[in-house]
Amino acid sequence: QVQLVESGGGLVQAGGSLRLSCAASRNIFSFNRMGWYRQTPGKQRDLVARITSSGNTAYAESLKGRFTISRDNAKNTVYLQMNSLKSEDTAVYYCAAESGLRNYWGQGTQVTVSS
Repeated sequence: QVQLVESGGGLVQAGGSLRLSCAASRNIFSFNRMGWYRQTPGKQRDLVARITSSGNTAYAESLKGRFTISRDNAKNTVYLQMNSLKSEDTAVYYCAAESGLRNYWGQGTQVTVSS
């Protein structure tokens, strides 16, 4: 079991930046991957970015160059730096801890980008 707490969401103007944080209740190094997903009402939850325990990263193709995922194992925290935000980035952003058996999810943090 692990508890994940996201923070850093809010209201930002288009073109602005936000940094989301995901604090885990235990060592994140034990998980194969940590990820950020996002979801808008009535739609499925989509992958934003992932980072492995060795630091390899992967991004949704449409977000490459604007979003950056990173991790601080000492703080058991994963970050998502979001730059040049667009109105279509408005969503609830969820942190996930991915093991081989199941995913653990945080409660989500709302990001709203005003145009």
